[in-house]
Amino acid sequence: MRIGIIGAGNIGGNLTRRLASLGHEVRVANSRGPETLRDLAEETGATAVPATEAAQGARLVVVTVPLKNVPALPDGILDGAADGLVVVDTNNYYPQRDGRIDAVEDEGLTESRWVERQLGHPVVKAFNGTYAQDLLERPRPAGDPDRMALPVAGDDPAAKRLVRELIDQLGFDTVDGGGIDDSWRQQPGSPVYGLRAGRAEVEKALAEAAKGRPEAFRA
Repeated sequence: MRIGIIGAGNIGGNLTRRLASLGHEVRVANSRGPETLRDLAEETGATAVPATEAAQGARLVVVTVPLKNVPALPDGILDGAADGLVVVDTNNYYPQRDGRIDAVEDEGLTESRWVERQLGHPVVKAFNGTYAQDLLERPRPAGDPDRMALPVAGDDPAAKRLVRELIDQLGFDTVDGGGIDDSWRQQPGSPVYGLRAGRAEVEKALAEAAKGRPEAFRA
């Protein structure tokens, strides 16, 4: 499958490594240009491209840039993608980094609903509470008692199914986190955020989440 990755930080870089190793055709981009991704491309076999070309022909695109930078992505960033494009949003809202986002603070939008507005395309929320190094070090075969589970939220059942299948390929179980309006259950400060556990514990953590953000989150 052709996959575009927009953002080559810790999560984007390690997803590039893992997805390319699984045989996917990965095109990776960042804000500084493909020449700055030469080492990653040589290491993984992925193709470094300008951000405006990451989605071309892609069946799935991962957007993994700081939340405050999403509105600055080039216009038409998803142009040229394959029919039925699925977009994965890994972002989190950190006011101390991103500044105040009124739609999140005042309207109560989840981060991913806000991202949808910026991109003009539905998203599936995944990997936002995953430690980047775990993508390399903690994959396990299906049925392994130590296999971690990751929550996945999205409104389109087919899109969510594709993402869950991809995560299974990566060596992790998944738990259905509901729709995008439910994705607050996996935001920073929630019980599931950063949780290294199996399906049952992840399901329990999602169920125990309380809406709103702890004060410590803003410190």
